[in-house]
Amino acid sequence: MKEFHKQKNKYVKQIVLKVRDLNKSLDFYQKILGFDVLEKTANKVLLTADGSTPIITLTSYANIIKKLPKRKGLYHFAILLPERFQLGLFIKNLRENNYEITGGTDHGVSEAIYLKDPDDNGIEVYSDLDSSEWNRKNGQIEMITDPLDYEDILDEAGDRVWDGIPKKAKIGHIHLHVGNLEKAEEFYVQGLGFNLIQKMGRSALFLSTGGYHHHIGLNTWNGVGADPQPENAAGMSYYIIKFPDQKTINESIENLKKLGYKIIEKENDIFTEDPAGNFIKLVI
Repeated sequence: MKEFHKQKNKYVKQIVLKVRDLNKSLDFYQKILGFDVLEKTANKVLLTADGSTPIITLTSYANIIKKLPKRKGLYHFAILLPERFQLGLFIKNLRENNYEITGGTDHGVSEAIYLKDPDDNGIEVYSDLDSSEWNRKNGQIEMITDPLDYEDILDEAGDRVWDGIPKKAKIGHIHLHVGNLEKAEEFYVQGLGFNLIQKMGRSALFLSTGGYHHHIGLNTWNGVGADPQPENAAGMSYYIIKFPDQKTINESIENLKKLGYKIIEKENDIFTEDPAGNFIKLVI
């Protein structure tokens, strides 16, 4: 199977979340999703799949409020499992823990389970079909929303037992609520250099590099011109995009500046902010 989260591509590497109850969230991310703790302090936990690379960071501080409905920000982040049978093992774990899911979908390019964490952050756990099976039309990859065949996936898992998130699991993509699709496309395509893979009418875009079905999804399903979440609301603090080299990151920074977007430098880290107010850390 072709690897779309490698050195030559730009892709989402990590996400940092604000949570109201660190212990409650940690229990979910360990017990339900199967991550291990890489590092822990009084108000921050770094979670890992392979024992060395942080994937999700949980942060908590006083006075974090619940997410408000119909706002811009995180729709979901997606954990990509390397093999289809591992999705079956994940389904087994959900059933054993009687944890509610919000849906399951065959997208034609992948098979996905949807659920929410204790702070109502959307999470997708999925495995890809081989890219040779993806339908392509007029230069776009076609994604669908058919019912998921749970039993077939469970059959593939067989008698194997879930023992946590696979070591090669990673963030496959991120999907964001935005207020203006045209401005979002300008930022991510002209600015950061992602390619448009699929456009769903006037409500959603899917972007990637290297021919993936999507590294980033954008939608206006919470309303055109929707307000942002309050700064102290639970949800995404920022996410990290990994660039292949210094030249590529410099080109994107210059493109963003030319388009009038902010580049923020903090202690040798580089951040930017998309038109919907989502903060992004840019790394090599």
